[in-house]
Amino acid sequence: MGTGLLVVIVVVALAFDFTNGFHDTANYVATWVGTRAISPRPAVFVSVAANLAGAFVTTAVASTIGKGIIDASLATGPVILAALIGAIAWNLLTWWFGLPSSSTHALIGALVGAALAASGSEGVHWSGLWHKVIVPGAASPVIGFVGAFVLLVVLYWVFHRLTPGVANRGFRSGQLLSGTWVAFTHGANDAQKTMGVIALALTLHNGGDTANFSIPTWVKVSAGLTIGAGTYVGGWRIIRTLGQRVYAMQPQHGFAAQVAAGSTLYAGTRLGFPISTTHVVSGSVMGAGATRRFSAVRWGVAGNIVFAWLLTLPAAALVAAALYYPVAWIF
Repeated sequence: MGTGLLVVIVVVALAFDFTNGFHDTANYVATWVGTRAISPRPAVFVSVAANLAGAFVTTAVASTIGKGIIDASLATGPVILAALIGAIAWNLLTWWFGLPSSSTHALIGALVGAALAASGSEGVHWSGLWHKVIVPGAASPVIGFVGAFVLLVVLYWVFHRLTPGVANRGFRSGQLLSGTWVAFTHGANDAQKTMGVIALALTLHNGGDTANFSIPTWVKVSAGLTIGAGTYVGGWRIIRTLGQRVYAMQPQHGFAAQVAAGSTLYAGTRLGFPISTTHVVSGSVMGAGATRRFSAVRWGVAGNIVFAWLLTLPAAALVAAALYYPVAWIF
């Protein structure tokens, strides 16, 4: 791959990272803002710093994206570029309509679609896609739901003697830590996806030997800063959807949802699973809301979110597959 195409891929990859940041900001900032634990702008500032710190935790997810989803020996520059453009297009479309769809699944679906267009089924590591993406992707929101539900039941039992005013103040203070935890794990998992794509492009530029696959420091810094910048811009349309329309949260619900979501994301990051912050936070919010009664969760809105989840992988794949041919013609 030539230097010119490499530069284009790096720029577009960072553009995806930026859209990932503002697209996913709402998924965890909403659990702060929705409970009035912290106002939107300070919440975003804290998230920017936590996102950047999280980008340096591990490179397990980056390795999965760079080597575990598509066959690096068959990948080309146009495959990577088409996938990135397709993922960005899907992110912008769902952001415009205020749907908290998954940036993670947009990128993975786009990589699969572009690889299929270029190399057929041999271009995709189907086992890796199943074990690293599909199974964790299906399990993570369930784990978040159950974790938040159980944690909140325990908190109710432990603090049942507190007056509502004291409890609300305490949990709002606790959300300063739990919300930062979610932002940190978001940076740890999501910034790595861009790192993996850039590292794959660098590997192809240097001869294509995946044994030399590594994440340079400048890639980590660039990805962390860019996702932080996107976080600062924020996705206020999605904040309204997740923060108030799914469930009118109280501080205890926000705290439990954040702890459960952050812990699920951290475990997935350590295992190298590129799981979706959107999935996990949404599942955790619904689990916290269900402790009061299942009818307290507005399942119609939640159903729309699930529909967006299910649509993202194939839709992003189709967009990237269609884009591959003009991109390959140009480059």
